[in-house]
Amino acid sequence: MLLKIIGIIFVVLATLGVFLPLLPTTPFLLVASVCFAKSSPKLYKQLNNNKVFGPLIRNWEETRSIPKKGKAIALVSMFVTMSYSMIILKPWYLKLLLIVLMIGPVIFIYRLPTTESLVIEQKQQDE
Repeated sequence: MLLKIIGIIFVVLATLGVFLPLLPTTPFLLVASVCFAKSSPKLYKQLNNNKVFGPLIRNWEETRSIPKKGKAIALVSMFVTMSYSMIILKPWYLKLLLIVLMIGPVIFIYRLPTTESLVIEQKQQDE
């Protein structure tokens, strides 16, 4: 039951992320998908068959890739949020901590392949 509730909360957050540029959609969907896969096959199927969210989840599950636009939005959002936080934070050590904490996620997202690049690669291999 707890996993269903967590999954629903993350679907709500993902839905908000569609409309709010600073809220990431795909990571929330992936968390919801995992929660539903372990707790409710019905909700997992519904989420994967959703015309908006389904392709994002399937891309990740099949190719471990995200759309180019999603990658750009995630990175820009992270830098905007970090910049704003740097302005607000006064102590230098908190600013340094923020930078250190952001390095890992930025590198992870930057290194993720884009769905579009994998499609081009696949077409070249088929030829």
